[in-house]
Amino acid sequence: MKISTIDVFVLVTPLDEPFAFSQGWVRQRSATLVRVQTDNGLTGWGEAFTQGLEPPQIAAATIEHALKPLLIGENPLDHSVLWERMYTATRDYGRKGSVISAISAIDIALWDIAGHFYQQPVYQLLGGQHRNTVQPYATGFYRLQGQNEAERLAEEAMQHREAGFTAMKIKLGFGVADDIRVMQKIAAALNDTTIDLMVDTNHAYGRSDALRLGHALEDFNLRWYEEPVVPEDIGGYAELRTALTTPIAGGENEHTPYGFNDLFKAAALDIAQPDIGSCGGFTAARNIAVMAHANGVAVNPHVWGSAIAQAASLQLIATIPPANHALYPLHPVLEYDRSSHPFRQHLVATPWSMDDGVIAIPDGPGLGIEVRLDTVEKFSSHS
Repeated sequence: MKISTIDVFVLVTPLDEPFAFSQGWVRQRSATLVRVQTDNGLTGWGEAFTQGLEPPQIAAATIEHALKPLLIGENPLDHSVLWERMYTATRDYGRKGSVISAISAIDIALWDIAGHFYQQPVYQLLGGQHRNTVQPYATGFYRLQGQNEAERLAEEAMQHREAGFTAMKIKLGFGVADDIRVMQKIAAALNDTTIDLMVDTNHAYGRSDALRLGHALEDFNLRWYEEPVVPEDIGGYAELRTALTTPIAGGENEHTPYGFNDLFKAAALDIAQPDIGSCGGFTAARNIAVMAHANGVAVNPHVWGSAIAQAASLQLIATIPPANHALYPLHPVLEYDRSSHPFRQHLVATPWSMDDGVIAIPDGPGLGIEVRLDTVEKFSSHS
């Protein structure tokens, strides 16, 4: 079996109502998808994580011009060999960012092919599942105006609860005082200690403001405090982790076992959040998870992509054991983006949904999805 064709699809659609997180305004949703086909008729799909402000064409160009020539004619089951080939070939201009996201997309597609070849879900090929369902948490609370939206965000929290979510991640980073008002309003509206709350500032602050906010939020009993400082400031992560009782989470902007190794050596995280679409795919993520647990760090993947990225994340989450064994351990949860994303649910033939507070992990071959080519074509950018 040989890789015969690699196709890249850049999906783009403008948003009717742009929204903001701490780093800027999101005016379109996009995705970089890859389809890998073999000479015996198998197909695998993957996705490169396109950050909110990242042009999807960067990873697409990397796949087309740097990675594709390395892979045509190779055995797709050699995913570890091919990962090393892609990484070492791009090391001098890669190691981080969109280049690793491109490798991630290819790697996900190769594991999808392997699942179809062996007629097993990816989680089985990775060693089996620790769970067959996962609790989703609602990611949202983006801004439509900027500051002074606490009342509207409190109403959004109520909507998430009415939709069945018992965990929510609130986007902060719009000024410490504004952040505190938002949290106070949300907590008062929910008035429910059974709902897990997390916060994410998307590295909006330096150490002093991140610490001020962290101290102000300690009474909210947060599940985690995500990206308190910029990803380069590993020392800042470690300092905040020492100074605060709230668990510190991060890693969506880190890449490969090499990058996460630096975080673990610095004792910078309580919770590692590799995104399978940018950390290096399944091949890297499984190694990151092993390293994390060897350092006493929990793993809870980040995901903000289309249905392909969500499907891959579900397969990965199935394989991650609790960081600390107990009769009632804390299990990983699935990030469920509730913001506008016109081609997420329509990208697969059978979208998943929450049932009794959980989402079932697909058990079909590979990623367990059937990609709708009509949706891919509808939103593909041919420029």
